[in-house]
Amino acid sequence: MRAPWKLLLPLLLIDLLSCSTNEMEQNPTQEKIDLALVNENEWDISNAILEAINRHRENMGINILLKDTSYATAYAVRHSKYMEATKSVNHNNFFIRSAALKEKGAKEVSENIAYGYSTAATVVNAWLKSDAHRKVLEGNFSHIGFGVIKSSDGRYYYTTLYYSFG
Repeated sequence: MRAPWKLLLPLLLIDLLSCSTNEMEQNPTQEKIDLALVNENEWDISNAILEAINRHRENMGINILLKDTSYATAYAVRHSKYMEATKSVNHNNFFIRSAALKEKGAKEVSENIAYGYSTAATVVNAWLKSDAHRKVLEGNFSHIGFGVIKSSDGRYYYTTLYYSFG
């Protein structure tokens, strides 16, 4: 007989990979974030990503997203810096980012991540080709925060946090 936790492992992985917390309630957190992290974001690429996403959303008849230049971006930058430091691409601690944004009034939070794409167009095209990422990109959100960090080897780490208010 398999251990009970081994039966739950596939279900846990599915939930973690969805990058969304609208189905489950997270415990509030007193997570502190340094808003100065916003200044470390690569804004040229982020603005191009926002333009490409909003062009796609307009073509789909979906509301455009407003650029967050505060908390969501600070959390996204911190996560991209974490991925760069650990040399891994992951959604680790997404529940903390989500809970912190919900404490600021967000109703629903999701994220997309990527690594290695050199332009806004290539990363957005990759997200659009992935059903899970496209679902987030086309989701019922009003705002987007950016964490675009260039590593010492010249490659980019991307975190985008999507959220909406109640």
